[in-house]
Amino acid sequence: MKILIIEDEQELRKSIKQYLYQEGYIVESASDFPIGSEKVNDFDYDCVLIDITLPGGNGLEIIKQLKESNSKAGIIIISAKNSLTDKITGLDLGADDYLPKPFHLSELNSRIKALLRRKNFEGSKTIIFNEITIIPEERKVKVNNNEIDLTAKEYDLLLFLIVNKNKVVSKNAIAENLSGDFASFSNSHDFIYTHLKNLRKKLEEQGCKDYIQSIYGIGYSFKTL
Repeated sequence: MKILIIEDEQELRKSIKQYLYQEGYIVESASDFPIGSEKVNDFDYDCVLIDITLPGGNGLEIIKQLKESNSKAGIIIISAKNSLTDKITGLDLGADDYLPKPFHLSELNSRIKALLRRKNFEGSKTIIFNEITIIPEERKVKVNNNEIDLTAKEYDLLLFLIVNKNKVVSKNAIAENLSGDFASFSNSHDFIYTHLKNLRKKLEEQGCKDYIQSIYGIGYSFKTL
């Protein structure tokens, strides 16, 4: 899961980024409005954390951009501006949650997990698809009730494909999801093939059907139909 933090307070931004990285997320950050606006226009995220008061602009404008582009990203406002008007405006624009500063990082993490469950997993803490069971909060995967040992990248790849099941996802989208925004500057997607090969092998060893299909010249699809 990929998260963008748009926050101008350097220490807070670094603390959030480090904490969420340790929780297993791919984390990108922006320190002001122009950079944040550019990132939400150029890349896809599962969740965006947005401060309202930013150098160079207002975080509410970034929420508008996300909604106008039909982004599927969950949006959580993190701001010291705790007035009722700001909260209502942000939620009316399409934000999913509002967390006033100061807050505990553990609470922010819980809000993010709850938001991602609602958006991607219909509120469930466990994803079950045929013989595959995924427990996102524990980053565990079972096939036919047997737990399999996946690397962080293999786990992220499987989760990304299942969340987007029956859709064709490009190699660029997979690369960004696995390695962050800087993956867009890479000239090679060979590492994707390596992770896919290893993931397939581990799943098949436990009797899992091969749902991952290669779409020539485009990317891959987790076919369930």
